[in-house]
Amino acid sequence: MSNQIKLLVGLANPGLEYKRTRHNAGAWVVEELARVHNVSMREEAKFFGLTGRIQSNGDDLRLLIPTTFMNLSGKAIAAMAKFYQIKPEEILVAHDELDLPPGVAKFKKGGGHGGHNGLRDTISKLANTKEFYRLRIGIGHPGHKDKVAGFVLGKAPAKEQELIDAAVDESTRCLDILLKDGLSKAQNRLHTFKAE
Repeated sequence: MSNQIKLLVGLANPGLEYKRTRHNAGAWVVEELARVHNVSMREEAKFFGLTGRIQSNGDDLRLLIPTTFMNLSGKAIAAMAKFYQIKPEEILVAHDELDLPPGVAKFKKGGGHGGHNGLRDTISKLANTKEFYRLRIGIGHPGHKDKVAGFVLGKAPAKEQELIDAAVDESTRCLDILLKDGLSKAQNRLHTFKAE
């Protein structure tokens, strides 16, 4: 049970202009994990993204930040999963989540895409399988659906960004728990966390 995640993906848009935008919150998790493990992410054309590898409990955990645009994230994920024969249920996708406030993050297994284009493409490229894990990084909601596109592609104000960064940091710690002890232990810790 504990070692079933073999691929950790952080969803993002490529390019400097998007680097600190809310939509890239998923990638911040992978970047932080790579930093903690002293691994540098490198561009790998065949996987349409930045890749790295860390050891967790003696097993390889592949890291991926797609460099396609968000709505084509599944292309990178499917390419890597196929190459390394990783099943959808062995994948964890970290992404920004409108339905959670900044400072909150949650693990989840399965479910729909909730209107998130990165998840939508991932589900479709994984043969409509929804059974991958998600790490939902709260970014809050602008209040109206017409404002969502500008909101996710905008930068959070400093106070909100601090809360998001704290949730990313805690998520990275809880990923270690998830990899060692499974989903429910990781959820027990992460789901009680709220950055102030």
